[in-house]
Amino acid sequence: MPKPIFVFGQHIDGGSDINSKNASNDVVTVTPSWHIRFSTLLHEASSISPELRIRWTSPHPKDFPDDLLYVIREHPNICKNIHLPCQSGSTIVLERMRRGYTKEAYLELVDHIRSIIPDISISSDFISGFCSETDEDHQHTLELIRKVKYNYIYSFLYSIREKTKAYYHLKDDIPREIKAQRHHDINEIFRSDALKLNSNYIGQTHLVLVEGISKRSQDEYIGRNDYNTKVIFSKKTLKNIELNPGDYVAVRIDTATSESLRATPLYRTTLKKFYDISIST
Repeated sequence: MPKPIFVFGQHIDGGSDINSKNASNDVVTVTPSWHIRFSTLLHEASSISPELRIRWTSPHPKDFPDDLLYVIREHPNICKNIHLPCQSGSTIVLERMRRGYTKEAYLELVDHIRSIIPDISISSDFISGFCSETDEDHQHTLELIRKVKYNYIYSFLYSIREKTKAYYHLKDDIPREIKAQRHHDINEIFRSDALKLNSNYIGQTHLVLVEGISKRSQDEYIGRNDYNTKVIFSKKTLKNIELNPGDYVAVRIDTATSESLRATPLYRTTLKKFYDISIST
């Protein structure tokens, strides 16, 4: 049974800088005497088996070399989804957060990623109501979200954490009701854009890695496609075929919401067979 590999890290790409034209040093130091480029690590992991689906998160936007993007593009078993935390669309707030990049540099990175992997899905994190965030700062965030058009957003109300620079040097001065309204604004725009993006998948054939039985119905399976979108489909359509977590199934996308897809299962398959068929057709 194929098993997904999930790689998690933040500065795994090393000291490259999206404000620098020569950002390419994606070194992961494992011990003082040995290191490996993350792009090489991802390439080697994808070569273990053509049936391993590899998903990874969450790179810091200031650490993103081109060779990593080419590895993702060239390996069908590496998911075409990048989680690119932004946190705010205001350069002033980003400076206050000490994020190390500007709004403009972030948008340039998104455009660059899509120029190399046009069908990539992008998700992100945003914080509503960071210390001294103004209405203008919030509008800059909404503007950035409209420009990027994310497939998914994880949005959080800011709450100060002890032993952070913000705890010692900044003031959590935004009322909770304003944080909640800004959180609502972010999600409203995201859901509208995500619905349009997911609706573009209708009629397409996707490869889904089964996660199990849906919690909402014992008559349905749930899994995820290469874009990290939840896909739900009926057990009844697959006559006399029992699927298990880790199985691959080809499905036709029928309907979409902002957060999930509903599909008709077509046939059980393998990752390699699915993409061999896709290439040949």
